Amino acid sequence: MTKLSVNINKIATLRNSRGGNVPNLLQVAKDVQEFGAEGITIHPRPDERHIRYQDAYDLKPIVTTEYNIEGNPIKQFMDLVLEVNPTQVTLVPDGEDVLTSNAGWDTVTHQSYLKEVIAEFKKAGIRTSIFIDTDLKLIEAAAKTGTDRIELYTESFASEFEKGNKEAVKPYTEAAVLAHELGLGINAGHDLNLENIQFFKQNIPNLAEVSIGHALISESIYLGIENVVNMYLHRLQ
Repeated sequence: MTKLSVNINKIATLRNSRGGNVPNLLQVAKDVQEFGAEGITIHPRPDERHIRYQDAYDLKPIVTTEYNIEGNPIKQFMDLVLEVNPTQVTLVPDGEDVLTSNAGWDTVTHQSYLKEVIAEFKKAGIRTSIFIDTDLKLIEAAAKTGTDRIELYTESFASEFEKGNKEAVKPYTEAAVLAHELGLGINAGHDLNLENIQFFKQNIPNLAEVSIGHALISESIYLGIENVVNMYLHRLQ
């Protein structure tokens, strides 16, 4: 079964919009795990517009499943991850001015840099993953960085699936097959939702984990977060 890691950035966004501690980020993390989610994901950014760096420390004793911290490996981020020591770090090439993640790594151009960063995290016993597009050359180059996993950037699939184009999953299937052959674990995320997750899962062999935040929290406004978590778990079986 593919694991569901719930990204709770949007909970932090809502909290920050009014100040105070409502909704309580730590309680939401506890509850989501009790509802069946197998992981919690956060993506702190330098401006702390949603997840604050302190949240990463506060969540450490709360997350009893898998703890995944995403971000651009600038020094501040690397120091945070090495101190918190989560289950997994997912490297994302975010510029400081981007609203949300909008590209995967060029693992050819940045291979040397990624090797150094990944070696640092692996030395600390932290599983590593690289946010990446489906270009097979980039998948091959990713395997040379020493990363444990890749996370397929699924915005393109989600956009095309919504238009009725199911053929859009094919590059993801091919990327997953190659990644597995190269010994890489396979994660996925970005714009996956209740409408497309089952089809995606059925077409991606060896899919270890999906990280879902924006859609899951948005769907929960109508359906309730416990119900939505279980709907995802059912679709991922």
